[in-house]
Amino acid sequence: MPDNPDAQPDARLVTSSEPVTLPEKQESLFQEVLVTLGKQHVPFVVAGAFALQEHTGICRWTKDLDIFLTAENAPLALKHLASKGFDCEVRDPVWLYKAHRDDFFVDLITGMSNGAIIVDDSWIEHGRPAIVYGISTRVLAPEELIASKLFVIRRERFDGADIAHVVYGTGGNLDWERLLALAGEHWELLLWALMLFRYVYPGQTHYVPPALWNTLLERFSKEVANPNLNAKFRGSLVDDRMFAIDVNDWGLENVLEEYRSNRLSHVSPAKASV
Repeated sequence: MPDNPDAQPDARLVTSSEPVTLPEKQESLFQEVLVTLGKQHVPFVVAGAFALQEHTGICRWTKDLDIFLTAENAPLALKHLASKGFDCEVRDPVWLYKAHRDDFFVDLITGMSNGAIIVDDSWIEHGRPAIVYGISTRVLAPEELIASKLFVIRRERFDGADIAHVVYGTGGNLDWERLLALAGEHWELLLWALMLFRYVYPGQTHYVPPALWNTLLERFSKEVANPNLNAKFRGSLVDDRMFAIDVNDWGLENVLEEYRSNRLSHVSPAKASV
């Protein structure tokens, strides 16, 4: 049941292939960002709504332009955007840098907020050529797009449908070995996402190779048959607020803090500054 059954749905959240027209000022600003970073040879790929549209045909209104790049290149990107009159800040050195002007925002993203998945040079190298608002650039490859959404499973936002749409929209034409490698130790979230895909699109089960189904299900069966009783609680990696009681009241491990601390140890103050 919805929290408020009388609430009207937000039309912007309804999936559609209907093209979205941004205000001219916003489109011009996004173009300026892409041209500026391109001319300055800052390695990056466009993510967010633009990458989703490229791989699925879903058109989604967005106020932000999402850029994926490495933590090493984020300060350089902010420097060049600041020279163009953008107000820039390091919102969270673990994963998020921001630039804004005229009420429009550019999110410079270097990984997931929990520090579990990190953008490296390979994410940029695997980017796909695309035209975004008339500018030749590159968008996030579908494998990285899926990986970037594995942990977006919070109460207030769930990207499982996006993952299902990417698998369906690509016809399963993905580098599955790479996707498995990107998921790494968090492969169970990939299995969960693919189980949702299978439930939604049972007639397209074959889009996921049988070998991958077997690999993931065999891993899962072994874990269930031989559980590690000393394994740490991982709920905070999923949603630190919904699982706050586990850490604060029940004394379970705060793995989120460990992951973020480890990530911060690799991002020096010099690298994180604007």
